[in-house]
Amino acid sequence: MSNRHTIILMQTSQYRATRTFMDFDSISQAMDGICGLYERKLKEINPAIRNLSYDISDLYNFIDGLADLSALVYDHSIQAYLPYDRQWIKHKTLHHLKKLAH
Repeated sequence: MSNRHTIILMQTSQYRATRTFMDFDSISQAMDGICGLYERKLKEINPAIRNLSYDISDLYNFIDGLADLSALVYDHSIQAYLPYDRQWIKHKTLHHLKKLAH
C-alpha cells in the first residue's frame, strides 16, 4: 500500500491550459504534495506572514476550488492504474494529516 505510484491530475481553472499532473512514489507523498500546493498558495497570498496555519476545512475549500482534481493509483495486482475522485483525495488528505499529527 505504501509504495503505490500515484499520479495527481489537476486543472486549476476553467482554462484547459491550466491542466497539469504531478507524480509521486506513494499515496502518502501525493497527499503531501497536495498540502504543499495549498501551503504555497497561502504563502503567495500572504507573503508577509511567517507562520501560516490552516485547518482541514481550509484545505477542503482549496481542493473544491480547483476546476478538476483526480488521482490515478497503481494497483500491482492488476498492473494498472485505478482512478479516484476529489472526495477520495479529501478523505486521504485528512487521514494523512491525522497520521502526521500523531
